[in-house]
Amino acid sequence: MADRIVLNTISYHGHGAIDNIVPELTKRGYKKAFITSDADLLKFGVTKKVTDLLDKASFPYSVYSDIKPNPTIENVQSGVAAFCESGADCIIAIGGGSSMDTAKAIGIIATNPEFADVRSLEGVAPTKNHAVFTIAVPTTAGTAAEVTINYVITDVEKKRKFVCVDVNDIPEIAVVDPDMMSSMPKGLTAATGMDALTHAIEGYITKGHCTISDMFHLEAIRLISENLRGAVANTPEGREGMALGQYIAGMGFSNVGLGIVHSMAHGLSALYDTPHGVACAILLPVGLEYNKSVAGERYRAVGRAMGVEGIDSMTTDEAADATIAAVRKLSKDVGIPENLHGILKEEDVMFLSESAYADACRPGNPRETSVGEIAQLYRSQM
Repeated sequence: MADRIVLNTISYHGHGAIDNIVPELTKRGYKKAFITSDADLLKFGVTKKVTDLLDKASFPYSVYSDIKPNPTIENVQSGVAAFCESGADCIIAIGGGSSMDTAKAIGIIATNPEFADVRSLEGVAPTKNHAVFTIAVPTTAGTAAEVTINYVITDVEKKRKFVCVDVNDIPEIAVVDPDMMSSMPKGLTAATGMDALTHAIEGYITKGHCTISDMFHLEAIRLISENLRGAVANTPEGREGMALGQYIAGMGFSNVGLGIVHSMAHGLSALYDTPHGVACAILLPVGLEYNKSVAGERYRAVGRAMGVEGIDSMTTDEAADATIAAVRKLSKDVGIPENLHGILKEEDVMFLSESAYADACRPGNPRETSVGEIAQLYRSQM
């Protein structure tokens, strides 16, 4: 079977990358932008870095900020209505995964109105038309939503998240400017950075991995391991390295899938509002231990990319253990909790396990699993 790789048409990287937004819109003849960005980014002036450029060019825009950290069906439906009322003909998504996921869903429904209920987009939906032309500008170094064909929406009524996978949702242009990430607080930097590491490692060991995705994931693991601590300390080098590393991870996992770490993390965010990156960071060593029996030899390359000394002379088991230890140390160094104590409740374990098993990320896991085995993994972290 042929491997498929879907990427942005154009991406810009590095300091000052946002200066390309207005020229990219005007040369295509767009007349008004619909900006999706959460309230905090507006409050702290992050979104203003882009709107100032639009103002200077007298390029009209409207702003939609009714976006929760875990965007809901209602957020999307309200956004679609706002987009249609705005008269905009393009979208600029500014923010982390929440803003970009909301923008993807809005853009898809605007051009495929038969999916207006939102729930019908779960999984691989048969949309016919590409989403509204979108420029994605990440403000966090983690989700890589600017380069993926995935987005995640929360169904509040059913207390679950669902993953949508659609080649029609990828933003045409990604603008990855580390200056847009400089005001991220330490906790958010750590959480989103560990989410990026989880993308890279799960993507490297997933069933669907291929030569091209392996190349992306190993380089992303190296960049994230070398730069996350610096990014948390807010060094320019750390910010820039993480901006690039998380994007490269997205280039890979978007095309080959993930595994049970993400499927288990989604439920924690939906039920408890646990930050997605924190959930991933806590569960990543757990998932690696679980998958060691079938994917252990690939851990050697992961450990090598993380800078584990002497890993080439270790046995397969030793290399796997050393790699998992390196993941735990990085997570601890950036202040992530070590387990789910105080978060997970016993009465929710089976519901979470069933949700994780049904999650779109689970089939990519290298080891076959079951609801019961997932429940055991959850309980091991209580």
